Amino acid sequence: MTHKHGHNPFKNQEITEETNKDNTVQDETPAEETKNEETSGSDFDKLKEDFDNLNNQYLRLAADFDNYRKRQEAERENLLKFGTENALKKMIEVLDNFERGKKSLENIEDCQKVKESFDLVHKQVVETLSKLGMEEIKAEGEEFDPNFHEAVMRTPTDEYPENTVISELQKGYKMGDKVLRPTLVNVAAAG
Repeated sequence: MTHKHGHNPFKNQEITEETNKDNTVQDETPAEETKNEETSGSDFDKLKEDFDNLNNQYLRLAADFDNYRKRQEAERENLLKFGTENALKKMIEVLDNFERGKKSLENIEDCQKVKESFDLVHKQVVETLSKLGMEEIKAEGEEFDPNFHEAVMRTPTDEYPENTVISELQKGYKMGDKVLRPTLVNVAAAG
């Protein structure tokens, strides 16, 4: 019967040998896994060391950047203080001239002398502020520019083209491109 069905009595023996081979291979596998675990352990240590190095570099870089930011902030504050200090020193000279003019005008009744003294001090103020970088914004006769002018009135007229500044109501000033105060103006509207 065994031959009829194609049953091989040695087939079980082959399977057993293969099983033994598999068992042998399986027996070797844990040794290889142990070897891999040792390799994995050293790989893990290397990765941990690399991570620690990168983390330390990051922390140093973050600290350096924070220090740089603080230095920049301190320098900016010092520049502002120095700029203000410099401007105040220049304005003290103008204040001195006001004081001198006030004393010299106490007993003067001549209005012309008072006017001349006033004009001299005014001129000095304008020159000092100009040296500090302040400029007057031109307005009268110019085309209205919302970047430099603030329209507080619009007057219908045929004498000026529409959107032309007819008059200044208060002077405006700038420093470079930065507007310190816009000029208050009356603007021509279509008549």
